[in-house]
Amino acid sequence: MSAKDISRHPCFNKESAGECGRVHLPVAPKCNIQCNYCNRKYDCVNESRPGVTSSVLKPFQAAEYMDKVIEREPRITVAGIAGPGDPFANPAETLETVRLLNKKHPGMLFCLSSNGLNLLPYLDDLAELNVTHVTVTMNAVAPVIGAKIYSWVKDGNVVYRGEQGAALLLEKQLAAIKGLKERGITVKINTIVIPGVNDQHIPEVTKIVAALGVDIQNLIPMKPNADTLFCDVPEPNAKMIKDLRAVAGKLVKQMTHCKRCRADAVGLLSDDQSVALCGTLQACSKLKPRTPNADRPYVAIATREGMLVNQHLGEASTLQIWGQGENGFKLIETRQAPRPGCGPKRWEELARSLSDCRSVLSSAMGDTPKMLLEDYGIKGHIVSGFIEDALDAAFSGREMGALGARMPKAGCAASGCSGGGEGCG
Repeated sequence: MSAKDISRHPCFNKESAGECGRVHLPVAPKCNIQCNYCNRKYDCVNESRPGVTSSVLKPFQAAEYMDKVIEREPRITVAGIAGPGDPFANPAETLETVRLLNKKHPGMLFCLSSNGLNLLPYLDDLAELNVTHVTVTMNAVAPVIGAKIYSWVKDGNVVYRGEQGAALLLEKQLAAIKGLKERGITVKINTIVIPGVNDQHIPEVTKIVAALGVDIQNLIPMKPNADTLFCDVPEPNAKMIKDLRAVAGKLVKQMTHCKRCRADAVGLLSDDQSVALCGTLQACSKLKPRTPNADRPYVAIATREGMLVNQHLGEASTLQIWGQGENGFKLIETRQAPRPGCGPKRWEELARSLSDCRSVLSSAMGDTPKMLLEDYGIKGHIVSGFIEDALDAAFSGREMGALGARMPKAGCAASGCSGGGEGCG
């Protein structure tokens, strides 16, 4: 991890809050758990609470927005992703956003806020991308209490409820926190205080996270939200929070200046500019990726034998490059693909090597390569069938939906992919 001044994070260091700002980039709309206090709305600019944003951005849009934010507020030192869902229910979008910002703003601190359920598979990615701060929301360390807080927990394609779901979430959270600290990442624990549900349980939560070596804890008063199961639960008063912090503070440093920020918060903690920058955010959400250049004469195909579009892009060691000749389609060459296992760098390299191609056709591809290719003006299409049929659609501009391949299930095993994870995205 590169050396950065981590003291310039206003949420983790109260002393810097008056001179250092943050921006939350809302690139993660999906969530993998349902908390009984959470009601996510995207269109209420006047409401300040976690889970709401005026717009949802794609990674390339977030990079453009970041440039405009820094122009307006140069005191921004932290770029964070805190929803409006969970960053790791949207891992491709999250990692791609951080990757883009790393290139443009390498001195920026990068911060992510997650429920921790799906964090574990991406710990090495976070370290490689120089993510310095991660917040994990942990509201219970006993499944019987967690079951009262979460309606459901979705791990992959399976939904768990009750104590089973709460136990699974807790197991993943503990492992993720341990892994973050092993990689030298600063960890904050957010704990939502819910009167009559977990308020008496808070000291046990603090005891467990203290043993894991977390750096700071934030006890956040639950804000009742309409149309939730906890809408009638009263907000904890100041005395309850003060007393709980006094006990917890004996084990873990406590955050006392939290503003319960929106998923698109921007500016100093004491001077949020999300309303002022709402128009900029919405304008960036309408930006289009670089469109394929009509002068690009070729289409790239992932194929096993040269007759069918039948190979996962992540497994292709070579791609066939096709163009149009006088008497139909013409195979121009077979081009080497970058070697597997290089993460996003592989797809950047692939995109550069296909600068003369308008599109890439394969039987399956991950979200990350598809996004990166589009950022370079190359459309990625998931199709199946004969190469000639796919080329006819690609060069004529016809809708390719009829050629769509069946999407693989988790692990890609259903599509014949080895599932080795060496580059599926």
